[in-house]
Amino acid sequence: MDTLLLIIGFICMIAGIFGSFLPVLPGPSISWMGLLLLYMIDVVPDNYWILGITFFVTITITVLDYVIPAKGTKKFGGSSYGVWGTNIGLIIGFLFIPIPFGFVIGAFAGAFIGEIIYNSQDKKRALKAATGSLLGFLASAFVKFMVCILFLGTFLYVVFQNSEKLFR
Repeated sequence: MDTLLLIIGFICMIAGIFGSFLPVLPGPSISWMGLLLLYMIDVVPDNYWILGITFFVTITITVLDYVIPAKGTKKFGGSSYGVWGTNIGLIIGFLFIPIPFGFVIGAFAGAFIGEIIYNSQDKKRALKAATGSLLGFLASAFVKFMVCILFLGTFLYVVFQNSEKLFR
């Protein structure tokens, strides 16, 4: 059972890293679940401080994930159509354009198309808003990615500390 929890926990960590770029996966939340599964293993001593602090960080990042792209879009004069376009374009870009270009091209094109749908007359404003939406998305994704990498580092450190008991 311990081996299964360890494997599923590690898979959650990797899925969380991918989820930091994909809007359909809550990256930090999945990574936190990986930490929780690790601490559910019998030979790993409970550390409620780490779980509590990382849970607080996860909640904070999840809230900021909705705020940062919207602020970036609004700062550059965009609308909610730009935010939705960014998310839809990101998924389409991920599916059809090679990584990492799919993220950037899809997010930017989606934001631009969303802004054109919102106001087809002002292409210059749509371009500016698409830039803001892209910058907001990239800032949010970077923060989520860094949090997931820190969670992975914590996971690996705890596994390393308890490796003798885990892998005997």
